[in-house]
Amino acid sequence: MSRTALLLLADGRFPAGGHAHSGGVEAAIAHTSVHDLDSLEAFCRGRLHTTGLTTAGLAAAAAAGCDPLLLDDAADARTPVPALRAVARRLGRQMMRAARATFPSPELDRVAAARPRGAHQPVVQGLAARAAGLAPVDAARAAAYESVGGPTTAAVRLLSLDPLGASRLLARLSTEIDAVALAAADAADRVATEGLGALPSASAPLLDITAQQHAAWTVRLFAS
Repeated sequence: MSRTALLLLADGRFPAGGHAHSGGVEAAIAHTSVHDLDSLEAFCRGRLHTTGLTTAGLAAAAAAGCDPLLLDDAADARTPVPALRAVARRLGRQMMRAARATFPSPELDRVAAARPRGAHQPVVQGLAARAAGLAPVDAARAAAYESVGGPTTAAVRLLSLDPLGASRLLARLSTEIDAVALAAADAADRVATEGLGALPSASAPLLDITAQQHAAWTVRLFAS
């Protein structure tokens, strides 16, 4: 398929459930660490180079043909917080439904049967990219973009930020998004010789802590 498939995967209107999640920015806003466009940019940059890099690596490896069930276990190991593991599998389950309808493939069917509660979202994203005929770096780019695009969209709603300013923020991050995608794809290339340990495992402990707190809120706009 053409690279248009990448636009579809990265489109917020793709019915993968991401619109219901803030990527941790709702909790960050509650703690006042995000309160305007500048602080949102700092939050997104930190998320991109930690969580974004890790998920981009998993997506690239899945698109490269690595065993998706082993990758799913590797994703679990890189997600120490129960709340975030649950979110990743819930998003993965929804993305699997959308991917199987859009890019039917036996591999997607196999993983859906093996992980009825849902595989981790970046693994499914990589499988969807592979089914669409995209390269590992394309899968990594979609995952990296989503790691900042989702929080930015959520922050616009939560803080009534200027949408034009938010778009400008994402444009400023575009070079870094590309760099993260390339690093993730390079790591995926090394899996064949170095094993799954070659994949990024960057962490963001504060995001982990606030995600677990957010899961206990009784009133919230976003699921995560």
